[in-house]
Order: sequence, then structure tokens, then C-alpha cells
Amino acid sequence: MQDYKNIITIEPGKRGGKPCIRGMRITVNDILGWLASGMTINEILDDYDELTSNDVFAALSYAADRENKIYQVAI
Repeated sequence: MQDYKNIITIEPGKRGGKPCIRGMRITVNDILGWLASGMTINEILDDYDELTSNDVFAALSYAADRENKIYQVAI
């Protein structure tokens, strides 16, 4: 599982305090929504040059931990 502690950031004033990717305005939920809609990782990376595959896997790992109720503080 991807270690997301240095990738997922939470800032109260950004996107309503939702978990974001590396301080950007792209949220974990955005990535999950794109994947759920059928986009492939390569399509996401093509559309968002600032993202890496590690960012996508970090979002998935974060979501999996949330689902399992294992929380790590993202800084």
C-alpha cells in the first residue's frame, strides 16, 4: 500500500479542509470520482499534468485506510 503521508495534505482553507494532493486543489475525492466514472489512471495523468501515478495510488491508499478506519495524520 502506498505511503501517502507526504502526498495527502489537509489545509482548513483549501477545498473546505478536504484531503488534497500535495497542497494542490485536487482532492482525493476528485481522483476517486474520476476512477469511479471509468477514467483510467493514464487518462487522469494525461488530463492533469501535475499529477503522478504515485499521487493516484496515494489517494487510493488514503481512501482504503479511511474505509478501514485507520487514520494517519496528513501534514
